[in-house]
Amino acid sequence: MRKPGVHQPAARISLLFLLASLFFTNAAMAATAEEIDAKVDATLKVFKIRVPGAAQYLSVAKGVLVFPSVFRAGIGIGGEYGEGAMRINGQTVEYWSTASASIGFTFGAQTKSLVLIFLDDAELVKFRHSEGWRAGIDGSVAFVEWGTSENIDTINAKDPILGFAFGNKGLMANVALEGSKFILLNK
Repeated sequence: MRKPGVHQPAARISLLFLLASLFFTNAAMAATAEEIDAKVDATLKVFKIRVPGAAQYLSVAKGVLVFPSVFRAGIGIGGEYGEGAMRINGQTVEYWSTASASIGFTFGAQTKSLVLIFLDDAELVKFRHSEGWRAGIDGSVAFVEWGTSENIDTINAKDPILGFAFGNKGLMANVALEGSKFILLNK
């Protein structure tokens, strides 16, 4: 006779790996450069509409890294993945992916758009020449969490990299990239 609960951890782990593989199947089917560029264009339009002051930040940016859709899902163990483009002077110069994993209270799935604005030339160069840039280790991203009624003042920005995460309802609060890894893609 089996003891209750003896095989439950193994079953949960198997279920998590099954769910993760189903979730990341879409991530494995990488988008083409043209598809990414079209989604980046659409994301930047939404960014300018939904985030007060966004056009000001874009006008002073040394570089802008845009991930139109970063998918996050999990049950206890979570994962996140997205593909995007680095734009300098309005032109795509590179394609990047972002990925992270987490253990803890994670349940469900969500999608967000992520825009990283580089305000410092040295940080942009450091990021672009990295072999897998890790947030919190190789540099930090200060997330802007203003509500839709507040205006963002570019003159007061002192952080070299600013992050904006938004979904259907505008900017998201309590977003962090600690542990996220950014990898240059060959497109």
